[in-house]
This record gives sequence, structure tokens and C-alpha cells, in this order.
Amino acid sequence: MNIFAGSIEIQMLCWAVVLGLVQLVIATTLATKDQGLAYNMSARDLPAPPVSQLGARMLRAFGNFRETFVYFAVAVLVVTLLGKANASSALGAQIYFWARLIYVPVYAAGIPVIRTLIWTISIVGLVMVLLAALA
Repeated sequence: MNIFAGSIEIQMLCWAVVLGLVQLVIATTLATKDQGLAYNMSARDLPAPPVSQLGARMLRAFGNFRETFVYFAVAVLVVTLLGKANASSALGAQIYFWARLIYVPVYAAGIPVIRTLIWTISIVGLVMVLLAALA
């Protein structure tokens, strides 16, 4: 029996990985466009050339994703491996993913207060998964 089959939490974890990869591609593509391929293929011993406002926002949004993703991944894996997944953890995983997805264009558009609210919602989702694991 596959313990991961059909788990909403695992599905959201997989989609979050896809989201992270998409953010990586967007951020690095914009940085390469701004800094030049020669710099990005170099040893980067010199200070980086500046990036555009959008490029900088996308790099920061991706960095922010990486900061929260590890906690989300661990919470999902723990709740799944302990067999404590429930409706609340499934909802929490979905909230985390959708909030992180919405966060990207909001950050790119430079909408500060809404961006912070969306980040907070993603953390609420993460905590919901964690609380199910700790129950």
C-alpha cells in the first residue's frame, strides 16, 4: 500500500515544488537578462551588476519561498508519516500552496500590505499542517 496515494498534503507539497522551480526559473532568467550571461556563468568574484526592480522583486519572492518551504515540507512529511493527516491539515496545505502562488504576482506588482497579508495566510496554512502533526 502506498501511504502517499491520494494525500492532499503530498499533492500540495509536489505542487509547491513545481511553484518553487517556476519561481527559480523566473528569478534567474530576469537576473541573467539584467546582469548578463557572462556574469552569471562566471565565478562571480566581482560584485553583481544591478538587476531591474522586477528582477529584484522576483529574487526576493523566491528567497522568501525558500525560507518557508522547508518548514512546509517537513510538516507535510511528518503529518503524512505519522498518519495524522486530517481535513484541517489538508486545508492547511491547500491554503499554504494557493497563498504562495498568489504571493508571486502580488510581490512582482509591488503591492506591500496585501503581499504581507498573503504571506501571513500562507503561514497560517503551514501552522494548520503542523498542528495536525503535533495532535
